[in-house]
Amino acid sequence: MSRLREHGDVVRLKLGPKTVYAVTAPALTGALALSNDFIIAGPLWESLEGLLGKEGVATANGPRHRRQRRTIQPAFRLDAIPGYGPIMEEEAHALAERWKSGETIDCTSESFRVAVRIAARCLLRGEYMDERAERLCVALATVFRGMYRRMVVPLGPLYNLPLPANREFNRALADLHLLVDEIVAERRASGQKPDDLLTALLEAKDENGDPIGEQEIHDQVVAILTPGSETIASTIMWLLHMLAEHPEHADRVHDEVQAVTGGRPVVFADVRGLRHTNNVVVESMRLSPAVWILTRRAVRDTELGGYSIPSGADIIYSPYAIQRDPKSYERHLEFDPDRWLPDRVKDIPKHAMSPFSVGNRKCPSDHFSMAQLTLVTAALATRYRFEQVAGSKDATRVGITLRPHDLRVRPVAR
Repeated sequence: MSRLREHGDVVRLKLGPKTVYAVTAPALTGALALSNDFIIAGPLWESLEGLLGKEGVATANGPRHRRQRRTIQPAFRLDAIPGYGPIMEEEAHALAERWKSGETIDCTSESFRVAVRIAARCLLRGEYMDERAERLCVALATVFRGMYRRMVVPLGPLYNLPLPANREFNRALADLHLLVDEIVAERRASGQKPDDLLTALLEAKDENGDPIGEQEIHDQVVAILTPGSETIASTIMWLLHMLAEHPEHADRVHDEVQAVTGGRPVVFADVRGLRHTNNVVVESMRLSPAVWILTRRAVRDTELGGYSIPSGADIIYSPYAIQRDPKSYERHLEFDPDRWLPDRVKDIPKHAMSPFSVGNRKCPSDHFSMAQLTLVTAALATRYRFEQVAGSKDATRVGITLRPHDLRVRPVAR
């Protein structure tokens, strides 16, 4: 995907019998995301339907998607996010407390754990998530690995054979859906209606004013817990890698937090003042975005950047390639958080950095995600320096998301 840029803004590719169009220019990825001529579809989304279902906001289109967005959006309003602050603080500091100076940390399991717990406790108000978070982490690792395999190697009926890998995938997927059913059933039985996303789903109405169906509630909860947790966990892994590889920026984060807090534990209210910490998060997301490939499908004959796109054609583009484009970024492969300072960011082309997408498919949890990532980074970098240990594998693991293959670090108390 990164090498396609030199062949043009839109590159026609033959993948077996199928023709797809790869978009390589930042401006055109923005136009693609904002145009009604293209919908969420293609191999990526068809694979994800096996995990997320066909009733959830991530894979829906048209009026259903708009109605679902209206249902979940209040949970992510800017004025709602401070209400999640105490939970984010508690989980970030608990993570730092649990780690011991000099021990080896399995970044994959630890990152998943904190991401799942924050999502569940904030959006589903679950005080019961310890054991379930562990189950979810195990299930997700297996499910996402299997979904990626099914996306890139579409063997169809062969995935129904009782082979060990297929049985492991089916067990993990079943446990994931069982876990979601447990959460929904427990909330219904409690009779409680906390001001959270699950309550909004249980009280939501469809286009006819009737309660939405059980399958849609189930698929929406899956969509809340899984893609968000996977992408946040992957980003935390890359942040730990960057803190270990660039100790000078880890030290700047530490110094900034100390200056803002005066030495007390960092809290949610401090996040707005942690500008360099935020820039470290953004730069890490630029170089190593969790979501590395996206697809759309043309619903009518149309054009994009002067190129004719026939109805039914699949379009692909890569945030990874776009965000490493040498035409958009000076020293494009260098980790440089200061490129996001006000006097420099103006030189970066529009849509060259859109980690949460744009338009009606923009991730509704963008501010929620940035707040927790900044807070977790601040809490960890204030307490520890990090170094990779022997046997750590920081090579990029390509799946539905990008993350280090098997990152292991040693925290060293400051």
